[in-house]
Amino acid sequence: MYLDIQKTFSLSSLCSTLLPALCRQAGPVSHHPVRPPSYPLAVRNPYLSTWMPSDQVQQLPFAEPQFWAGQELGWSVIIRIDGQAWSLMGVPDLDAKHILPARVLRAEFTSTHTIFDFLAGPVGLTLDFFSPVSPPNYVRQSLPFSYMTVRLKNAWGREIQVYSDIDGRWTGQSDASVHDLEVNGELIFHALSVKDAPKYEEANDMALWGKAILASRPQSLSKLSALAGDAHAVRTAFAETGWLNQSKSSWSPRHIVALAHDLGKVSESVDVTFAIGYEREQAINYLDQPYTGFYRSEFSTTGKALSFFFDDFDGSKHESEKLDTELSSFATAAAGPKYADIVALSLRQAWGGIDLTIPDKSRAISGVMAFIKELSSDGNVNTIDVIMPAFPIYWVMDPEWIRLLLDPVMLYLESGRWKLPYMIHDLGSRYPYAIGHDDQRAEPMPIEECGNLLILALAYVRATGDHSWSHRYLTVFQKYADYLVTNGIDIAEQLSSNDAAGPLANETNLAIKAAIGIKAYGILSGNQTYSQIGNDHADLLFRQSLGTNENQTHFTLQYPGHSGTWKTPYNLYPDLLLDLQTFPEEAFLMGSRFFNSVRGEYGVPLDNRQDWAKSDWNMWLAGTFEPNTRDEFVDDLWAFMTNGKHHWPFSDRYISTASHGGEAGVPILCRARPTVGGHYALLALKGPRTIQSLSGGDSIKKLQRSREPGFQEEL
Repeated sequence: MYLDIQKTFSLSSLCSTLLPALCRQAGPVSHHPVRPPSYPLAVRNPYLSTWMPSDQVQQLPFAEPQFWAGQELGWSVIIRIDGQAWSLMGVPDLDAKHILPARVLRAEFTSTHTIFDFLAGPVGLTLDFFSPVSPPNYVRQSLPFSYMTVRLKNAWGREIQVYSDIDGRWTGQSDASVHDLEVNGELIFHALSVKDAPKYEEANDMALWGKAILASRPQSLSKLSALAGDAHAVRTAFAETGWLNQSKSSWSPRHIVALAHDLGKVSESVDVTFAIGYEREQAINYLDQPYTGFYRSEFSTTGKALSFFFDDFDGSKHESEKLDTELSSFATAAAGPKYADIVALSLRQAWGGIDLTIPDKSRAISGVMAFIKELSSDGNVNTIDVIMPAFPIYWVMDPEWIRLLLDPVMLYLESGRWKLPYMIHDLGSRYPYAIGHDDQRAEPMPIEECGNLLILALAYVRATGDHSWSHRYLTVFQKYADYLVTNGIDIAEQLSSNDAAGPLANETNLAIKAAIGIKAYGILSGNQTYSQIGNDHADLLFRQSLGTNENQTHFTLQYPGHSGTWKTPYNLYPDLLLDLQTFPEEAFLMGSRFFNSVRGEYGVPLDNRQDWAKSDWNMWLAGTFEPNTRDEFVDDLWAFMTNGKHHWPFSDRYISTASHGGEAGVPILCRARPTVGGHYALLALKGPRTIQSLSGGDSIKKLQRSREPGFQEEL
């Protein structure tokens, strides 16, 4: 031990005097299974979404993580071994006299974990960021916390202390942040919030009205201490003593809050777990009624919720390991190991855009609803053409979530407050205001959203057998089916889901969606007339060549008279997934042959006018292809994901070809969007509820099918 300490102090002296720049350098970090653009750290809902750009991993001891939108957040992790402190993450102004940078050896992501391996002097250790994904378990899925575990591998006989801190930037308005410390039995947690914050308001996509949480509780024989104060002073205190003296706490908007475990001399493998979170007691404004997280049906206070979160760690971790293994195996079988990498990186992001809620007034679980934020664009609530591209992941993991996301919209439509003859685009212009559009001014996408609703409704019923739900809303569905019957071929100029591409009249891909939507309603209602109309529309578009080029090698962008144009006809995918047989097999084979000819460096652009691709829609389209063409689409998305040209959370929109003058392989605008659930389109073809590791179990919350008396009147 004496020799180890002497070497450590010698290195400390060298870092502080001669070679400070070199101390930031180390050997290359290995990335497994590949190097992603950004590593998810704590990703649970639109306001707890924290990432580490992959270009920062080499210097992780100095690097600060980021909120999904790009703002840096203070979050550090330090370990003290035999009196010497080592930074694992987030100490940008490292004071080598007190804290040395650990060496980063390896970075890994699974579908639910991000893991970094380090060497701190002679001791190997792991930093494990774990965000549970458990859709059927509504309590577990709705908890707004994530785990961070420090795991020591060969520290037997050494004195160990473990530390973490966060700062006021987690509140979204650090200059107005305030601090509170709570002790709940052995549990200790810091809460940071904005003083007098307006409810439901954001700043740069960060919530202002909740509270950021850093929590832990003693594990094994550890002793837990807490401190708030100046970052350098608090970290130095820990480095020098391994303990935080709460009596010396102070707070200003530039301070940090910290927790530290003193493990003493360890005699076995040691894990230390912290919880990081962002909690909003009133999470959503749904039609002017407050909705809170589903977990509050069980836990009335933050302390009780956090205590359960720690109690649930072992069960949640066991489930996550089964999920990681099963998802990798099934995805590889569906489309190869590159596809498995894509869906693993997409999982936390796809679920991280959603809040699962219940009415705050009654806390009745029968009132459960899910709300999804349109991240990286308008910030709309429950946008139908965000739910639509993402729905393959719900189909695969738990189709009940299709209903959970549609229910808030369906209740609003059923109330009659939306007057226009076509389907609404979203339930609110700005998250978390799910207040509808009584002014009738939602973004108009008539064909897009009518078709989306009918297809989603049928997908839910096909996967669950819940005909009572569809029968309840059959009148609403018929209204939008009739709109498609009347307007689904002679299409007025309008936007589709890809509104960045601008409006078009007679867009072929929209007409395809209309035909399939009409057929979907025919099956939902049992009315063969609608099914035949859907088939007739498809026949007109394909066999009669209205929507194809002259040689019938591909679908055109528009019709008629636009033979030289094309667009990715991703709207064919639900026809195949749901086995509707609206379009014949030849329509699918046609695209499988054509799209290899318009493939760019990183895949096929949205249409002939664009240089950019949409990853979700391309995976939908790949699902309609023969294996060779499908695998090309997978290869292209994997190449974009791993090219090292960008460091955002997985972008679903990127330049796929340099033929228009842009740089191929870089993202455009979109980051962290839940639409990456569409990457599960290939796996979804194996059938609903493909992931069996999430099925069954006593922990799953069973819900009433019918709403409680008076629930609807609350709205």
